[in-house]
Amino acid sequence: MKNNKLESTWEIFCDILPKYAVKRDDFIVLPTESIKKTALLKNLPKDKVFAPIVGEFNLVNNAAGLALAGKRPWIISDTFSSFLWTYKQIRDALTIAPFPVTLVIINGGLSGGDEGVSHNILQDVALMRLLSNMNVFVPSDKDTLVSVVESCISSPFPSFLRLSNEKYTILEDTLIEPSNSSGARIIKHGTDVTIFTCGTMVSEALEAVDTLEKQGISIEIIDCYSIKPFPEQQLLSSVRKTGCCVVAEEHNLVGGLCSAVSECLCRTYPIPVRFVAVDDQYVNSGHPEELREYYGLTWKEIVNAASQVWALRRR
Repeated sequence: MKNNKLESTWEIFCDILPKYAVKRDDFIVLPTESIKKTALLKNLPKDKVFAPIVGEFNLVNNAAGLALAGKRPWIISDTFSSFLWTYKQIRDALTIAPFPVTLVIINGGLSGGDEGVSHNILQDVALMRLLSNMNVFVPSDKDTLVSVVESCISSPFPSFLRLSNEKYTILEDTLIEPSNSSGARIIKHGTDVTIFTCGTMVSEALEAVDTLEKQGISIEIIDCYSIKPFPEQQLLSSVRKTGCCVVAEEHNLVGGLCSAVSECLCRTYPIPVRFVAVDDQYVNSGHPEELREYYGLTWKEIVNAASQVWALRRR
């Protein structure tokens, strides 16, 4: 982790998306009001932005109409609240057909910080994962974000993309395996415990490695940037070697990556599993780093969980 720079996935997104916008005639962005003064809009050509003076309810219907006319719309909001208000329209107008519309939020997980419980939404992955035909992505760095953007551009289905406005360690010099179409990549090889994680928790998992290896536990870390479609084969290939698993995500314990891993392992390969996620509750306001510490989303909880599953595996 040494010498890696700090950067947010939202900053990376603002840098790479305009490059795709100028290459494609079918590209169009529909921003919510809060997005109109951001760096992303300033970097996009004016003819690539469709921003009518309407409420957020209508953005989804506008996007469906544009998709029906051959466009590939991107709806971008600072908070998941916009998509909570329009959940029925997303289901009815985008996923049943389906249409290739991408929904993007800036302040995923606890990034809303001081804005409080209305902005710190930890049920977003679960709600989007429930919708048939909807793809769900939580990238951790530029490499995974580029892979996800290209997937959204080429997919015939709607997609949900969770970004973070908070800067955290970028993984460039620790990366072992580049991202690919499978939706997951190994960023550290090991033999004793698999840590399956995504988004901001990838850097926390890497922070846990030194402590665990001093305990004699070899760690394999898999960055699962595609929650749906879920990369079952990457998970199973790793746990057949390690025999146990820790799942770490910045989300409610219910319905997100923890649930996706549980569903896969219970059905195909039952093994000891521990979770590092927020218990089923609403969260307080505060700085994102303070909130992660308070709700147990740090490398220390990953160390404890990995030690537990490793001990269970040995019995």
